[in-house]
Amino acid sequence: MKAIENIFQEFIDAIQTANTADSFERVGTRLAQRLGFERFAYLSLAGEGTTLITSYPRSWTSRYLRSGYQQLDPVVLRARVEHTVFSWGGAVSSPLGNREQRRFFDEATTFGIRSGITVPIRAGFGRMAAFTLATGYRESHPERLVAEWKDIVQLVGLYFHTHVTVRLDHRSTLQAVGTELTQRERQCLAWAAQGKTVADIAVLVEIAPRTVVFHLENARRKLGAASIAHCVAEAVRRGLLP
Repeated sequence: MKAIENIFQEFIDAIQTANTADSFERVGTRLAQRLGFERFAYLSLAGEGTTLITSYPRSWTSRYLRSGYQQLDPVVLRARVEHTVFSWGGAVSSPLGNREQRRFFDEATTFGIRSGITVPIRAGFGRMAAFTLATGYRESHPERLVAEWKDIVQLVGLYFHTHVTVRLDHRSTLQAVGTELTQRERQCLAWAAQGKTVADIAVLVEIAPRTVVFHLENARRKLGAASIAHCVAEAVRRGLLP
């Protein structure tokens, strides 16, 4: 088995047991070092919420979030429109973006972040995420690594995102949504889960059909579902229905 495949298998084994932000950070740090990088970062943007798990210096990440750099960062902006792994920085790259963005990159280099490779991730409903491996080495050539390891790095980013979403985001969403759904919304969803129509639920719950629709739509919005069927499936998966 090739060295890169051994590293990938080690990553897969390790991430199966990660269930806290700290444990995910350890897995990402180990992977980055094994692949010859110094740092890694996982950034997820969902509406006003931001999830950041990284081995970047704390002084940099605090400044990054406090200054809202995720709205300026050329790598994040590129990840919003790209669909496959891409490289940035490096010995042969010219400065990116406008003056403010170039100033941002200059500042990042003072924290040991000069170049890297990034996996853009589409998370649905306008959400996005990015998984990055970065280094401060001046003579690095990340574009070569993309050419050699593109498929495996893409899988690493997707695996990391999926496990974080299931083990961290899902858990926090469950706690929040569990208190947000009203008793009537749960009641209407429970009947919908049994195949009842809006008219049936109106009779069973003793409310008007338009009120049933109102409660179902509220529940759908809260669970971030695309349809009522999807909403029912999400509610069942999250243990919100009896």
